[in-house]
Amino acid sequence: MKKTTLILAPHTDDGELGCGGTIAKMVENGDDVYYVAFSAAERSLPPDLPRDTLRCEVKSATHVLGIEPDHLVVLNYDVRDFPAHRQEILDDMIRLQRSIHPDLVLLPAFHDLHQDHTTIAAEGLRAFKTTTMLGYELPWNNMTFSTTAFVFLEERHINRKIEALACYLSQKGRPYADGDFIRSLAKARGIQIGAPYAEAFEVIRWVLNGVI
Repeated sequence: MKKTTLILAPHTDDGELGCGGTIAKMVENGDDVYYVAFSAAERSLPPDLPRDTLRCEVKSATHVLGIEPDHLVVLNYDVRDFPAHRQEILDDMIRLQRSIHPDLVLLPAFHDLHQDHTTIAAEGLRAFKTTTMLGYELPWNNMTFSTTAFVFLEERHINRKIEALACYLSQKGRPYADGDFIRSLAKARGIQIGAPYAEAFEVIRWVLNGVI
C-alpha cells in the first residue's frame, strides 16, 4: 500500500547520508517522499562559495533520488544553533505533521553527537509521537546505535545514493561521503540480514495500524 514518508534532515545532505538508499527504494515503489532540511549551513561554507550553494546541491541530490521538487523544503535555521530554537523547530514540525500526515518519519538517531541532530531527534519525537519513527545511521556522529530495523536494498539503490551524494561538490573530500565507504557500510549491514545491501535504523516508535 502506498505510504507517505517524511525525511527530517538537520542539514542538507544528512538525509541522503543516513537513508539515501531507502529513499531511492521508496520512490521506486511509488511512495510519496517528502524531504525537509532545517538548515543549508551557509555559515559552514568556504567564503568563496555562493551562500545558496547547498540549497542548489540538495535540489540536485533529491532529484537524483526521485523526490518531487515540491516535496523538498529547506528551512533557514543557522547551523549549530538549533538548541536555541527548539520551540520554533517544534512548531515547524507540527505544521508538517498537520499538512503531510506521514505514515513514517525518518530522522537522526537519539545518540548523535551533533547538537543540531539531537534537537531534531528530540523535537521530532514530540511532534510525531503518533507516527512510526526510525532513526537513521550516521556512524561518524553516533555514540551508540541500535540496529533494530533494516531495509533490504539492491545495488541500484546504493548507486543512486552515491550519485546523489556526488551532487554535493562543496562537500567533496569528506570521508563519510566517499562512495567506497557508503558501499562498504551498506554491504556490512546487508550481511547482517542476508541481503546484498541494507541500511540500518534504530526503532524510535513503531505504530501498528491495521496489522494487529
